[in-house]
Amino acid sequence: MSMPFLNLRSLRWLQLRLGCVAVALLGAMAPAQAQAAVRIKEVASVQGVRPNQLVGYGLVVGLDGTGDQTTQTPFTTQSLNAMLQQLGVTIPQGTGMQLKNVASVLVTATLPAFAQPGQPLDVTVSSLGNAKSLRGGTLIGTPLRGADNQIYALAQGNLIVAGAGASAGGSKVQVNHLLAGRIPGGATVERAVGNPLAQGEFLQLDLNSSDFNTAREVAKVINARFGAGTASAMDGRVIRVRMPPTPDQRVSFMADVENLSLEQAAPAAKVIVNARTGSVVMNQAVTLGACAVAHGNLSVSISSTPVVSQPGPLSGGQTTVTERTDIRMQQDGGALVQLPAGTKLTEVVKALNSLGASPADLLAILQAIKAAGALSAEIEVI
Repeated sequence: MSMPFLNLRSLRWLQLRLGCVAVALLGAMAPAQAQAAVRIKEVASVQGVRPNQLVGYGLVVGLDGTGDQTTQTPFTTQSLNAMLQQLGVTIPQGTGMQLKNVASVLVTATLPAFAQPGQPLDVTVSSLGNAKSLRGGTLIGTPLRGADNQIYALAQGNLIVAGAGASAGGSKVQVNHLLAGRIPGGATVERAVGNPLAQGEFLQLDLNSSDFNTAREVAKVINARFGAGTASAMDGRVIRVRMPPTPDQRVSFMADVENLSLEQAAPAAKVIVNARTGSVVMNQAVTLGACAVAHGNLSVSISSTPVVSQPGPLSGGQTTVTERTDIRMQQDGGALVQLPAGTKLTEVVKALNSLGASPADLLAILQAIKAAGALSAEIEVI
């Protein structure tokens, strides 16, 4: 069977047709990707399935003369005495220990959900006294406690400090931080935390942000997948879900629930202002009504210039240095700027940019526009 012959012109025409088909397919797929729904696991979490914070107090030994100055940190000496007594070593009373290789530290870790005894945890070790560096130290066995004062893990190991430093002759150089380090897998879980998956007939889903429409949609998609009555929205944040009887069925059920897709409701119009950095962030629901704004800048500058007063020869006077201070105040005239109504985020940004105000001044302008009833958004300062 002979293959049909394609000349160069036919091949180019075929490539052009295939390229048009590919562009058409990408164009048809683009709107679907832009309107992709979110999964339940991205907007809600299971109540009780969360990490727990652990903290403990311990000692780091083996430092190269960079430990705590025990005269200024007596708790380091007390802790060392208590540890030595447990090991059968008794220190005579009145003995003043001048230690340089020991440092008191706080040890923190995060106990993840479903962690079981024997599993390793990463720990962070931070200096508590006046040590100069924890580099090269070893953490001695430290119990880590939870909020209920129960021991959930035991930490011990060699520190990894991502820094270096040196000093000599009154000069000092340092790279990164030397008073905090990590021990990968440095703690072992000793006690497990109960989980709600095996408790009771119902499970509670908590939305990341309170929204009645999203709570209704989550309950609706769960009932559409598993039958009416499986889920019910209790308020704008809580959805109660009926669980299967056995643990294996519950795990499979929650895996299916978390991957259900839903159309997320449009968020409430909000403008977030960071007063420390001057950042202004707004979401796409912010709309602006027609208004007129006049804004002017007031600047005050103070400059100080040293002035030397030199007495005449043989006058017996002294040379004095005084300061001459100049204060200047300048106010820029602000023109009346008309802002048109904007229903899209790009239109709102374009209108605010036309004012030419700095982010610090923009906060006052937005508050004034909202007070005038022309800004339909909540202003939150963080």
